This record gives sequence, structure tokens and C-alpha cells, in this order.
Amino acid sequence: MIVNERVVAYINSLDMGNSHVYGEFTDKQRGEVLDLIEKEARETGVPIIREEMKNFLRVLLRIAAPKSILEIGTAVGFSSVLMADSTPLDVKITTIENYDVRIPIARENFRRAGVSNRITLLEGDAAEVLKGLEGPYDFVFLDAAKGQYMQYLKEIKRMLPAGGILLTDNVMQEGSIIESRFAVERRDRTIHERMREFNYELTHSEEFQTSLIPIGDGIALSVKL
Repeated sequence: MIVNERVVAYINSLDMGNSHVYGEFTDKQRGEVLDLIEKEARETGVPIIREEMKNFLRVLLRIAAPKSILEIGTAVGFSSVLMADSTPLDVKITTIENYDVRIPIARENFRRAGVSNRITLLEGDAAEVLKGLEGPYDFVFLDAAKGQYMQYLKEIKRMLPAGGILLTDNVMQEGSIIESRFAVERRDRTIHERMREFNYELTHSEEFQTSLIPIGDGIALSVKL
């Protein structure tokens, strides 16, 4: 936990659910499907974005108004559908997933939400799939294998135009990112070291302006210069 649990509980207590967020771009029926997808994912232990991240992502998309979105890490498609629900109908989303058990579930969730025509799901190892993409994508949401973030970054830089946004989830590792590697369990040390390297690269790169934000499991919000 990065932020005080009571603060997080308060923020989440104000969330009215996806079915209550509709208007210019969104659809109430799709919101109800989103609520169901979220409920199913949390009940089965599928990692999806945290409660407090949902509205942040929605607001950010409204501000950024991207034309083309790339998501690295689909899981069961919850965030893909949420992004489709938060953007105009002409915005296309490309998402990448390597876990074959979740791929058919994600495709079915796209169908249930009525957004299959807007989302292209690419199957395979993101490190390899990214090499075959041309872009550009003016909004990239990175939420995949944490130990591979540095590997993905080179290709993301190539496809992200000036002014484009990179939103990276889970960059603080439940707050353990501030600890010495010797205070982290041995099995987690490699990811810990790679995430610290990734955060340093983003915040010190001449190609990005980055802010680390302690929401959810920590996010990095970067704009390409």
C-alpha cells in the first residue's frame, strides 16, 4: 500500500461504478457490461487496474483526446473496454496479450461490450509483437510483465510521437520500490531492480517529461518531448 488505506477507501467509496459514467462518448449499457467484467475479474483473481485508477484513466483520456491507442497487457480486456468507452467511436485501440488462457475471454468481453470493431487484439510476446508494429500511437498504456518494461520502452519510443503520452502502471511495487534490494524477497529482486532502472530511465530521459504518481500501485505519466 503506497497511500494510506483510509484515503484509498474514501476515494473508492465515491466511485459510482462504470454504469453511471456515460455521456458524449460512453454508453450506459456498455457501462453495465464493464461492471460485470470487473466483478468477474476481481472474483477470479485476474489482475486488472485498481479501483482508483479507473477514473484517473478516464479523465486522462478525455484530456489527451488520443486518436490511436496502444495497450501492452490485455488480461481479460477490462481496461481495453474502459478506454473504448472513454473515447470517441473513431478511436482505434491495439492491445497485446501473451497468456493464451485470457485471450478468448478478452475477445468475448469485447463482443459483450460491443467494441470488437474498435479493438485489435494481437497475440504473442509483446517484446516481439512490438517490433512488427509501425504506429504511430499517441497514447500508450503499459501494464504487462513488470520485468520487461525496459525491453518494451525502446519500441514505445519509436512509435510515440512528440506530445504523445505513455501511462505506465505498477511502477512502485506496493511501495517496495523505495527499499534496498536486500530488504526485498529474493524472488522479487530482479523485478525490483529492473523497475528501479525503468523509473530512473523515464525520469532522466531527454525524450520524456515524467511524473511518478502514488495512485494504485504507482503510475508513471510521461509525455514525449
